[in-house]
Amino acid sequence: MDPNNSYLPQGLKPDESTPQWLSKGDNAWELTAAAMVGLQSVPGLVILYGSMVKKKWAVNSAFMALYAFAAVLICWVLWAHRMAFGTHLISIIGKPEQAMTQDFLLTKHSKYYIPTADYVFYQFAFAAITVILLAGSLLGRMNFYAWMLFVPLWITFSYTVGAYSIWGSGFLEPIIDFSGGYVIHLSSGVAGFTAAYWVGPRHSQDRQHFPPNNIIHMLGGAGFLWMGWTGFNGGSPLASDLITSLAILNTHLCTATSLLVWLSMDMIFYNKSSVIGAVQGMITGLVCITPGAGIVESWAAILMGISSGSIPWFTMMVLHKKSAFFQKVDDTLGVFHTHAVAGLLGGILSGFFAKPKLLRMFYGSDKYGPGFLYSIIDGDIKRGVRQMIYQILGAAFITIWNVVATSLICIFISRIVELRLHEDDLEIGDDAVHGEEAYALWGDGERDPPRFNRTPKIPSFCRRQYGTTQ
Repeated sequence: MDPNNSYLPQGLKPDESTPQWLSKGDNAWELTAAAMVGLQSVPGLVILYGSMVKKKWAVNSAFMALYAFAAVLICWVLWAHRMAFGTHLISIIGKPEQAMTQDFLLTKHSKYYIPTADYVFYQFAFAAITVILLAGSLLGRMNFYAWMLFVPLWITFSYTVGAYSIWGSGFLEPIIDFSGGYVIHLSSGVAGFTAAYWVGPRHSQDRQHFPPNNIIHMLGGAGFLWMGWTGFNGGSPLASDLITSLAILNTHLCTATSLLVWLSMDMIFYNKSSVIGAVQGMITGLVCITPGAGIVESWAAILMGISSGSIPWFTMMVLHKKSAFFQKVDDTLGVFHTHAVAGLLGGILSGFFAKPKLLRMFYGSDKYGPGFLYSIIDGDIKRGVRQMIYQILGAAFITIWNVVATSLICIFISRIVELRLHEDDLEIGDDAVHGEEAYALWGDGERDPPRFNRTPKIPSFCRRQYGTTQ
């Protein structure tokens, strides 16, 4: 073999910045996929949240997402990445260490042909979108100071535990979770619902009437979310291979099916083709396929889309309205239904439909699966039952941990600052919280003249703390 690689084109020859182990194709794809996941949050969820809420909460909702994205990155490289994927500490968490040295970032990541820096950035984008999804349950009333504390605490004590337990070297490693049905979506849905309980409800008028302020922009944010999922699920193999291609196709098949099923349910039972409902169906399809995108066949992805367009629709549109338990908690955007229910559904169905050959191609071993369906076909039903038990136990652990950890975090923060805004601020919205408004136009029904002609308003948090009556 030619040690100088003279047979290679000049652009493919290894050098100091392109070591022998590096695949330029895999590296380019992984960076692209990570950027696409980042774009789901900024600007995707920034736009979606800012337009899906009442006009007076547009700035606050969008800013909660933007702040979280920045805060998570700092936490991630300083300690959280290696708590989720680093050296074993205990069965649910790794050692908190920084992830910023060249000796760490520029080395080969595990068995893959990419630098570890790619993986750090990709997993950061996952962590960031998880806490931003959680925020959807809290829009329209959470004290921004409390949110600033909540984000780093939740990433540290809740998200990293789920990530390490399933994706790291934790005790739930046998669980099939291709791209975060449990780690990301079940956890965000359960934690969001739990946090919504502790924060309390929106203003009574907002809870009764909370129309989106811009449906066209909402669709734009939803579009970033849908297309960005190409990188969300397509980046999980950490290579541009056959599993990547299948995962991307299955992602869009399930999503389109789910959207159409949800839309059909709305038309059948409410005689209206709701745009907001279509977006909800899109999201549940994206969530449901996530734990199995690259390890189920395409016909199974369509069946998963049918399930994700109907079961979360039932829990949101029927069960939620009839249940006193659900009515007690003000989950602003229904994150419990779109993420917790759909994520749990996807995890169970992945354990059912997972194909042994695809599992072997993705994980590189035979210790996962087979899916329950294929265990029946192959006459090895014990292994299929075992995998389904793993899926159920994993869901139970993620649920319990997020309820407990999120509750403790909210209780701790409430001892420092109030979780919910004061009633006066809830009536006003963005201008009271940030001194800014989403639409800088006067004369469209607002009571007050432009903000620069008024005495600056001191937030109620400061009024109470310093005793001022302004």
